[in-house]
Amino acid sequence: MEITKTHHPVRGKRLCISLFFLPILLGGVCTSPVTATDVELDVGVVQRFGKEEKEKLVIAATSEDILTLKFNDDDSQQQIIQTNQFTIEVVKQPLSTPVLREKVILSNHATFETAEDSANKWKERGIKVEVTQPEQWQVWAKRDVYETPLLRRWLLENLKTKGFRDVHLELEILAATPRATFTVAGKIYSPDYLEIIPGKNPVQVSLSQGKARYYGGSLRLQPNAYGTYTLVNNIPLETYLRGVVPHEIGSSAPLNATKAQTIIARTYALRNVRRFQADNYQLCATIHCQVYYGLSGTSPKADQAIAATKGLVLTYENELVDALYSSTTGGVTAKFSDVWNGEERPYLKAVIDSPKKLWDLSKISLAKEQNFRDFISLENGFNETGRNVFRWNRQATLESLSQDLKKYLEKRKHPLADLKMIQWMEVIERSESGRILTMKVETDKGSLELHKNEVRSAFHPPRSTLFYLKPIYNNQKQLRGFAFVGGGFGHGVGMSQYGSYNLAKLGWNAEKILSFYYPGATIEPLNESIVFWRSQE
Repeated sequence: MEITKTHHPVRGKRLCISLFFLPILLGGVCTSPVTATDVELDVGVVQRFGKEEKEKLVIAATSEDILTLKFNDDDSQQQIIQTNQFTIEVVKQPLSTPVLREKVILSNHATFETAEDSANKWKERGIKVEVTQPEQWQVWAKRDVYETPLLRRWLLENLKTKGFRDVHLELEILAATPRATFTVAGKIYSPDYLEIIPGKNPVQVSLSQGKARYYGGSLRLQPNAYGTYTLVNNIPLETYLRGVVPHEIGSSAPLNATKAQTIIARTYALRNVRRFQADNYQLCATIHCQVYYGLSGTSPKADQAIAATKGLVLTYENELVDALYSSTTGGVTAKFSDVWNGEERPYLKAVIDSPKKLWDLSKISLAKEQNFRDFISLENGFNETGRNVFRWNRQATLESLSQDLKKYLEKRKHPLADLKMIQWMEVIERSESGRILTMKVETDKGSLELHKNEVRSAFHPPRSTLFYLKPIYNNQKQLRGFAFVGGGFGHGVGMSQYGSYNLAKLGWNAEKILSFYYPGATIEPLNESIVFWRSQE
């Protein structure tokens, strides 16, 4: 349902940092200057360890180093032991009495940005919430506030009487609880929380049969909100960037594009440290945050860019920008509200992704269907021209699309999740940048609307929301499927990584590239006056 937003005062979130620890809750203001070398991040490098049976984490020292392990034993006494390698497993420990675990799920979302906007709206109604990510992003009623079955059911019934039909209670009866175990010198340990401190060299981490990765800083294993464990890497910001920049921008990027990516990656990390508060760490190591591979695959060019831009961030009116970026825009960047719910970011605008004047959005809006189709037929003169995802045509049968939609709706516990077949689909509304705002889907069980980025979550073919639908008929003129004809890869908001390649090749420096993709934003050194993000009280 449509919610009228009530505006509350906001307070700036600034960073208060020691050389060793960055608080999860950023509510204070530093009294001394902040530099990038001070900042340490907590990154979940293995997020749900123990979900799959027989998973193993092998942690090893490198170059004849020694690992120091710190944890509390069953009597809450701190233990400190040393080893050069050990293996962690998660075993199911039977409970003498089954335990009920339940939570009130207020909403489901494809992205953190929309989940956070939903969380703010629940807060405006006086409900304490937390944003989580068991798989997809969810907003939960805060567990330590609604801590009894009676309180949870009271909240659920109260909301349903007010018309919130998608709110539901998720519960399970636990006969066993997962417990992390490891063995050193023949003795078995089972701590809930384990700190792993290397001597001088990186730590090697291997997950089951996966590729080994190397991490600087320290590690800790800790329980999360989903009954499993997270392996967290505590790492200095500038070292963290060594594991992000080469994997996000690619080794073939020109140096100035790499510098632009570095400034954006640094800004993104600091602005988004609130993402995993519910799990007591800050960032993930996947595309849901920024890809982070630790010290595996570092590159001289990325290291050069990190050193050249040390401490530089992108701001707008003394606040870190929402430093969103994607691989390919498809020829036009999107506004924040084209993709997610929430307040508009003034520096995230619809911009034709070309150094030339190919199209005037002020006169020919891509919100009109025919204008959009004319635009998507253009291929030359854009920053991304020639890239394989700049333009695409992906076809799918009604059967496969119906299965895609069914899986999506089942995850959301939608009332139409028992559908058998899609009967028709059409775009109802587009944004100025051509992104789909509303798509209507008719099924044998009824019709529904998908909004913004939901379209990408619900269907496999589209690589962005910048597409139109072309029905496919058989010889008997029966509908058999749809072609998705579009451009770009990802959300298309902010900087195009491939677009930055072209601009750098034209001689643009990092500042000019960023001013093109984030109009009105300013590059400046990290300092204690900068607001990291503004949040509602």
